[in-house]
Amino acid sequence: MTSQVSSPRSDASATDASATDGSATDGSGVMFDRIASRYDLLNRLISFGMDGRWRRALVAALDIDQAPTPTVLDVATGTADIAMAIARSHDAARVTGLDPSAGMLAVGQSKVARADLDDRVVLIEGDAQQMPFENESFDACCIAFGIRNVPDRLRGMTEMARVTRSGGRVVVLELGEPRVGPLAPFARFHVHHVVPRIGALIAGDSAYRYLEKSIAAFPPPDAFIAMVENAGMQVEQHVSFCSGAANLFVSRVD
Repeated sequence: MTSQVSSPRSDASATDASATDGSATDGSGVMFDRIASRYDLLNRLISFGMDGRWRRALVAALDIDQAPTPTVLDVATGTADIAMAIARSHDAARVTGLDPSAGMLAVGQSKVARADLDDRVVLIEGDAQQMPFENESFDACCIAFGIRNVPDRLRGMTEMARVTRSGGRVVVLELGEPRVGPLAPFARFHVHHVVPRIGALIAGDSAYRYLEKSIAAFPPPDAFIAMVENAGMQVEQHVSFCSGAANLFVSRVD
């Protein structure tokens, strides 16, 4: 069976607002189109392989084991690593991956097909700020390393709450500025100096300077938690990894 990527672009335009000017260094779908073929390798190198552990924590936090046929939305699915992990974690799960980058989705499509998961994982091109789904369409929702790139984060979180059923979980995994603990200075050095150089060396693309800047600009955990609650959810758990280099926010829709 061949995996398909659908593109429900109508009046919503389903595109990251920052992509409309053709910029390739602003976190838009255009930027990710350019680095799509190297994205997975760069993630592993930049995080020293720890991103796999963080992603597994996200999947476990979705709390979908009680549903016989859970439906899950993976926002900013990228190359579909999280979407596939969710499908593998629950044999009956149906996963929809949403992303503004056609290039990233094309890589994800081939991975889903190779994993023989194309009957349970569907990839859709679209905008996190205006999702093409009805209210309460999913049992759970998640976004990994993507909310940082949404121009209107509150709107994105509100949309995630809207499309998730009442009582369902919304889980966010995001990079952050390392702030606490004895290893924080070393982690900050890695983010500000090592990450951009690895990205430029392997990807040959200055877009990885954006990664450094966007991490530094992302709000601290307490401010982000307040935003999540303002979007109509209750934060049940916050887990910090590597002195805050990554943070997991587990919420439930009111």
